[in-house]
Amino acid sequence: KKSPHKSATDVSTIFSGTLGSKFNPYQVQHTPLKFLFWVLFCFVLFFPRHLEKKYDKACEFCKKHKTRIYYVIYGILITAYLAVVIAACSLNFQRALPLFIVTVLAIFFICWDFLIAKYEDRIAAFFSPGERYLEKQCFWLKWVLCAGFIIAIICWLVFDTAKQGSRQLISFGGLVLYVLLMFIFSKYPSRVAWRPVFSGIGMQFILGLLILRTKVGFAVFNWLGIQIQTFLEYSDTGAKFVFGEKYMNHFFAFKVLPIVVFFSTVMSMLYHIGFMQWLIGKVGWIMQIFMGTTPVESLVAAGNIFVGQTESPLLVRPYLPYITRSELHAIMTAGFSTIAGSVLGAYISFGVSASHLLTASVMSAPASLATSKLFWPETEKPTVTLRGGLQMNLLEAASQGASTSIPLVANIVVNLISFLALLAFLDSALSWVGNLFDYPQLNFENICAYVFMPFSFMMGVDWEDSFIVGGLLGYKTFFNEFVAYERLSKLIHNRKKGGSMYIDGVKQYMTVRSEVIATYGLCGFANFGSLGLVIGGLTSIAPSKKKEIAGGAFRAMIAGTVACFMTACVAGMLTVPGLEIPCHILLGNTFNSTDFPANGTEVVECCQQLFTRYRGTLYPSIFPGGNYSLSSWKGCCQILHQPAFHCTWIKS
Repeated sequence: KKSPHKSATDVSTIFSGTLGSKFNPYQVQHTPLKFLFWVLFCFVLFFPRHLEKKYDKACEFCKKHKTRIYYVIYGILITAYLAVVIAACSLNFQRALPLFIVTVLAIFFICWDFLIAKYEDRIAAFFSPGERYLEKQCFWLKWVLCAGFIIAIICWLVFDTAKQGSRQLISFGGLVLYVLLMFIFSKYPSRVAWRPVFSGIGMQFILGLLILRTKVGFAVFNWLGIQIQTFLEYSDTGAKFVFGEKYMNHFFAFKVLPIVVFFSTVMSMLYHIGFMQWLIGKVGWIMQIFMGTTPVESLVAAGNIFVGQTESPLLVRPYLPYITRSELHAIMTAGFSTIAGSVLGAYISFGVSASHLLTASVMSAPASLATSKLFWPETEKPTVTLRGGLQMNLLEAASQGASTSIPLVANIVVNLISFLALLAFLDSALSWVGNLFDYPQLNFENICAYVFMPFSFMMGVDWEDSFIVGGLLGYKTFFNEFVAYERLSKLIHNRKKGGSMYIDGVKQYMTVRSEVIATYGLCGFANFGSLGLVIGGLTSIAPSKKKEIAGGAFRAMIAGTVACFMTACVAGMLTVPGLEIPCHILLGNTFNSTDFPANGTEVVECCQQLFTRYRGTLYPSIFPGGNYSLSSWKGCCQILHQPAFHCTWIKS
């Protein structure tokens, strides 16, 4: 569009800056140099215009064939990924098994979503006759299914009790007791719909059975727990760079809190790409189908498995002004009875079992809906009923990346500083009061232990451990679960380290069964600190529901607490731990300590193992790997009444 002379002037200006201030292309005398200059001049003048035309044509072609180009790119990437999977499986299938399973699941759900999106009406029409038939036969079919489920549970308990012992019956009795208590103190006992209640407990039991009693389920969740632990260790790289090589000297500040930041960042990325919305939608849909709950409460309960109690309601923020009181109560209960994925990593870093924490997070979601619908039944007609019309919002709290963890970390730090300082003051004041009555051991933990001991025992905790677990439940309820899990981690470390179980009459660790049940019972945000957080957070999201939120929050906290207790009861019914303490330590504690109570089953098992392994050994104190003392051997002789060739040499 410019004239040649003007362009030549511009070019001469460019070349003048490069070759000299007196350079003029029209005064160039040498023919080769003049020819080179005119070639460059034509290139600068005409090539950009030609390139611009080609670029416009390329953009137009891409816009016209955008879908096909995407399909080609996706096809190439998928083909390359499948080639990698096939190559890995052919080299070592056992090593590539996790990748193979993830690939199969991804293909299944992609195909499922594609079919539902394209042929949803045809699929619904195909299954509509069966749906109408089930609706006609709903009355008797419901009772048949309930009766069959109850009979199956009873038969399973009978056979399992005969095989494992009677401790599982206490957990089952506790589960029944909590259901009865929630029914007695229900807001509208006569309006309770029992389908969500029994379905939620049934889902808990089935999930627990698959995870805790089947080899495949246990292996999967154990593998997931190991992978999460390995993944969380990558936060050490950033912590070491920022805080130095000795960052582990300040374990909580420089080891635990960076995990919260790291995990929050990863969750934000998963939300940004849409994976978490997809996953939450699938879990919420499953709970809605099986439990008959509304889309709003099902979606929020599913979201609480992965995010916190103030973030998950953002999934359904546009619908909050239109939900019923029962749905609002269910939303708050789901927040109280579960934990967020960001703090899950912190609890794992304490040394608490990752697989049990994952299991508890999943099992507590249906339990929250069951207890909520039992404690506050639905008495209104929900307005948001269409599953297809319910759209999820991108979580606002998760859209900012790592910066969203700043309030979370600050909240954890401030609460722990204030709560632990307050706890130290309370313990000091209570000890002073106890001294007045010759009971200096009085402290806050002892008071909580006496209050919560019946609840912990009904979960299935061993009687001698119920006092300790009661204290942990008190810490969790009146302070927060961070304090409780920190105390639990010390007990776990003491057990793994071994040593005497009692020191000065104070128990130093618990059995694995008690630890597992405590892990499930503590896995929730149901505490008085979270009560104010939930009221403030939900009120800011739905100001029109301020009165209903304030009126139902305390009941929701109680329901969330009971949901955690019910999850612990199911875990107590299904958990069958192995031997908690190495046999040489257990036998040494049993026969060398006057205040160590002998655990009959475990001691007998260890004695039998001792005699089976070292049968015929004349001097067990010097046999290979002989960690067993003579007192242990002598005590086992007395317990098992072994023949002379095992025990006669001791007398000599």
